[in-house]
This record gives sequence, structure tokens and C-alpha cells, in this order.
Amino acid sequence: MDDQQLLRYSRQILLPSIDFEGQQKLLAGRVLIIGMGGLGSPASLYLAGAGVGHLTIADFDEIDLSNLHRQVLYRTSDVGRQKVDAAVDNLRALNPEIEIRPLGTEMNSENLLAAVNSVDVVVDASDNFTTRFAINQACVTARKPLVSGAAIRTEGQVSVFRNDLPDSPCYRCLYRDEGAVAENCAQSGVMGPVVGTIGGIEAIETIKLITGTGTT
Repeated sequence: MDDQQLLRYSRQILLPSIDFEGQQKLLAGRVLIIGMGGLGSPASLYLAGAGVGHLTIADFDEIDLSNLHRQVLYRTSDVGRQKVDAAVDNLRALNPEIEIRPLGTEMNSENLLAAVNSVDVVVDASDNFTTRFAINQACVTARKPLVSGAAIRTEGQVSVFRNDLPDSPCYRCLYRDEGAVAENCAQSGVMGPVVGTIGGIEAIETIKLITGTGTT
């Protein structure tokens, strides 16, 4: 690390559980965030700020005015832009030292598995069961840890699935696709700070996985 990096990450390096070694792991870390909406926005901001050296961000949607009350990564001037394009600009403005790879096309089984294989941790910030099950399958196949978050109305949840460890349960062990209720924010609403909180916790769990800090 150079002097600028020591200053940028100084408050984080002061944590005995992270220190220089943990920060070096973050700088070398590779994270895939799938979904750059209400969950992916705060997760990506905190991971970029923490110095995760390589972020791959995936979303094929465009920014709508109705997104802005909760998707804090974007500005009014970004309305109409593709999310990954605006996200790259705004994340680089926060931390120009990290590498950001945008994936702006819809993910299929082939390119999803390739993206998962290229990283250390996957953050599921999507908003539907079909995508979550596909992400889970790719993480199980590639044996990559999965940080999964969801939020709706005034409630949310986060789970960490250690697909990199033997005999660890996966997302499909907890949820079955048969009979799953497909709710989303467009139908049921959500309070902005709720997704901010859940996305922030996803970032914390990702940092813990990369640095080996604490327990999930």
C-alpha cells in the first residue's frame, strides 16, 4: 500500500481484526454484485469505499425516477441511464483506485457461471426468486460463498451460504421454488432505509468473508 491508500483506509486498518493484512486481502479481493438497485447500491458503495480491489456489477435495467428514494448510488441526472454505466461513474468518483467491471446484459446460465467463477464472493442483491435460484446454482457449482439479501415493505433479511465449505446448506435448502410467492417493491412498496440497512449488512458480511474476520 502507498501513502494515499494508508490514509484512505486508515480508520479501517486501525481495527485489530483487519489491520494491514486484512486491508491487503480487500485490495486483492474480487466480488460480484448481482442487482444494482436498492440492495446493490449501498453494498457497492461500502465495498468500493472499503477498498475491495475488483468489483463486477451486473444489472441490465435502466434508472427510473421511482428508484431514487432508495437506490442511493444514483442521482436525478442519472435517470434514463443504464444502471451499470451510472454505477461505474459514481463508484469511481468515490474510489478511483479500484477496478470495476460492468455487466449490462441479462445473465444466462453460461455467463452467470463464468462471472461467479471469476470472483471470491458473490453478493445477491436481486429482487426475484428466479434470479436468486440461478445465482445459488452457479455458486454451488463454482463453490463460491454467497451473501444473499432481500427486503420489502419495512423488513429484510440477510443470509450467508458457505458453498465453499463441505456439507454447507445452500439457498435452495432454505427456499423451494415450488409455491414461492413472488413479491417485489413495485407491488408491495419498501421503505428506503430498509434496503440501505440490508445492503449495508451484505457489505459487512462480504468484508468479513474476504478478511476472515469474525463469524458470518
